[in-house]
Amino acid sequence: MVTVVNNLNRDAARPRHPEKANRPETPVLRKPDWIRVRAPGTPGWAETAKIVRANGLVTVCEEASCPNIGECWQKKHATFMIMGDTCTRACSFCNVRTGMPGPLDQQEPARVAEAVVKLGLEHVVVTSVDRDDLADGGAEHFARTIRAIRAASPKTTIEILTPDFLRKDGALEVVVAARPDVFNHNLECVPALYLTVRPGARYFHSLRLLQRVKELDPAIFTKSGIMVGLGEERNEVLQLMDDLRSAEVDFMTIGQYLQPTRRHHEVKAFVTPDEFKSYETIAYAKGFLMVSSSPLTRSSHHAGEDFARLRAAREAKLGRAIQPALA
Repeated sequence: MVTVVNNLNRDAARPRHPEKANRPETPVLRKPDWIRVRAPGTPGWAETAKIVRANGLVTVCEEASCPNIGECWQKKHATFMIMGDTCTRACSFCNVRTGMPGPLDQQEPARVAEAVVKLGLEHVVVTSVDRDDLADGGAEHFARTIRAIRAASPKTTIEILTPDFLRKDGALEVVVAARPDVFNHNLECVPALYLTVRPGARYFHSLRLLQRVKELDPAIFTKSGIMVGLGEERNEVLQLMDDLRSAEVDFMTIGQYLQPTRRHHEVKAFVTPDEFKSYETIAYAKGFLMVSSSPLTRSSHHAGEDFARLRAAREAKLGRAIQPALA
């Protein structure tokens, strides 16, 4: 059974998902035995929570009800969510609050950097809500956050998980110019499900975004992830893998979708660990440098360890390419 801590009642009078109020309730399927996690509450978890609160920060770990929060926060690994706790999109799978966000907090980049130092993070993941209300979608705020972390903790590697910057000309270039080590943008699901799962997004725009990152700076690792169990077919997942490789994406994550409430998109199936392993094997065969595929895989789960393996995989690949040239 998955247990998460609910720290989301900052404004109990405002519904988290007003757009879902009239959606019919769907049954929540009983979780299989292989989806089990440690409940939060360890001393390490408490220390992480204290630092997050003291710096007035928001984490996707809490806002998205991540099942891995107990494990990650015990290790002082928190994923910061910048630009507020309210998203302008209304994806049917997501538990982040929706509505009209407030103004940007100009001191937030500095506070994120301070928290990175206090937590002693060697690798940090920074994500955000969608901010369609901003002219640049929040691109400059991402860039300022990256620069603040670099200044405060030069040895920390930085991974960002961004929105799609749809109809925000020039926004992507601003973020890439700040040179994160990893640029992650999740496709979330196969294209046939976009209208019901991710209606505010466009599949091929997201693919082009990832491809454009490589064109702008080939040294930046690119990463993308999907959820399964939403009603996709196996062949659709394999085609999506091909699409990501055509965009030269380095790292793919695949995890089980878990339904936050009865009014969110329902779980159509629980994918077995063997099926996840099969996806992993196929993805590696298609050329990804790194693949994380398991029921509890999430974008930032084990991100630091995965980054080390990702970098080693690139170095090994480059070494293999150089050897024939020297022969």
